Amino acid sequence: MPDVSGVFEETYAFYLNRIAELDLAAMASRLGAEADGDRIVISFFDRSYTVGPQGITDAHGRRPSFDTCIVLFKHIILCPPDPPAARDWTSFRDFKDSGPLTKYFTHEVEQTVSGYFAGRKEALITACKGLGGRAPEMGLAYDVSMRFEPLTRVPLLLLFNDRDEEFPAQCSVLFEQRAQNYLDGECLAILGNMLARRLKQWDAGEVR
Repeated sequence: MPDVSGVFEETYAFYLNRIAELDLAAMASRLGAEADGDRIVISFFDRSYTVGPQGITDAHGRRPSFDTCIVLFKHIILCPPDPPAARDWTSFRDFKDSGPLTKYFTHEVEQTVSGYFAGRKEALITACKGLGGRAPEMGLAYDVSMRFEPLTRVPLLLLFNDRDEEFPAQCSVLFEQRAQNYLDGECLAILGNMLARRLKQWDAGEVR
């Protein structure tokens, strides 16, 4: 059996070396983060993480989960020099590098939410608000529509119609078009999966 922890450590070290080559303080405003010496403090799903040449730590000085580290590393490395203007909402499958992960996103993100919260619209609304979700500014004809900002530059839009006599519950999770300038397809899929998992965990009383 391969040493998974060893692979994780190698990957972490690889991205840490990439981060060390960047002027993080100068990039802070482009990421919607705060500069802290040679480090930046960035919000991810309403939790603060410090990123610097020494590594990534949470508010308690601990290294976060591997998927959180990868998303933050990629978000910083891919940050464009100028903010993209494209902010129309689009589905995950419309991104150029989403192909191999489209089925994963449908099953692990959208179908996970629709299946878990089917017949429990109010529970979904409560979980969304608990995770910082808020109603989008535009009016949308859905039973539930919530905007999230897991990263300042990468908001998500969750759309949900509950089941009825004719149709099963349906859920879509959309991104702004500019999201592909800040994260690759793999990390966008991770972002969607983390949202789905956190909604379930909030409903189960595991996240507060």
